[in-house]
Amino acid sequence: MHTAAPLLFILIWSTGFLVGRGVAAHADPFWFLAARFACVSLAFVALAWWARAPWPRGARRVGLQLLAGALMSGIYLGPSWWAMAQGLPAGVMALIGALQPLFTALIAVLVLGRRLSPSTWAGLALGFGGVTLVLLPKLQSVGADALSWPVVLAAAGSILSLTVGSMVQKSPLASGDLRSASAVQNIGAAAVLLLMALALGQPHWDGSAQLWSYLGFAVLVLSLGGATLLIWLMRHGEATRTAALLLAVPPLAAVEAWWVFGETLSATQLLGFVLAIGGVALARR
Repeated sequence: MHTAAPLLFILIWSTGFLVGRGVAAHADPFWFLAARFACVSLAFVALAWWARAPWPRGARRVGLQLLAGALMSGIYLGPSWWAMAQGLPAGVMALIGALQPLFTALIAVLVLGRRLSPSTWAGLALGFGGVTLVLLPKLQSVGADALSWPVVLAAAGSILSLTVGSMVQKSPLASGDLRSASAVQNIGAAAVLLLMALALGQPHWDGSAQLWSYLGFAVLVLSLGGATLLIWLMRHGEATRTAALLLAVPPLAAVEAWWVFGETLSATQLLGFVLAIGGVALARR
């Protein structure tokens, strides 16, 4: 499980870029995300009830669970999807997202007083360099108007939210049964995204079969599968080693886009893919 879980997580998480691209033509992203996490929270409530799992007790523990879900899902996905809706290219968003392991390492060192090995720092740097090479063609085609400060800050803030939420996930107060904890966390995410949808969303939901299939995939695979794996990995591993896995997501998403959408994949991008995977392996040693 400790070997298969990281590989399965990378594969599942990388498909999120494809879902985000597909949903854009069918529904408002805020309303889609709110519906997604409302469904996920209901699913985990049913799982926890069926298994008679113990629920978090005490206002502080419940509050931390709600905070973790709001940060890791709501404030992470909402602003990042908003930034892309405002014109930020997905490649730039993916590159900003690749900063998350570096944010995690800096917080671990500067705030938590951890000491990271030279191989960890080298692996993070190598992985980020590989991600940059993979995304280089998209970065070169980006116009200056797509990189306005409010949009970039919203994107960077969403990644910082994921980083802080991951740290909260490691808190002893946020531990407990994974099913009941996930139910509470997804309630927090759904509440934040509903507020964003009401404030910033547009009444766009075409109700097509394709949209419902995207929603089903996002609920069952991305959230019940990928997000649960991420929480499990955070609980059973060191935060920086787990965050390093995210460096492999943009390169794998580029390969999937080449396979599904027929996007080009150059020799430089393939080299970047190899470097990113090597960086992840080095950082997780």
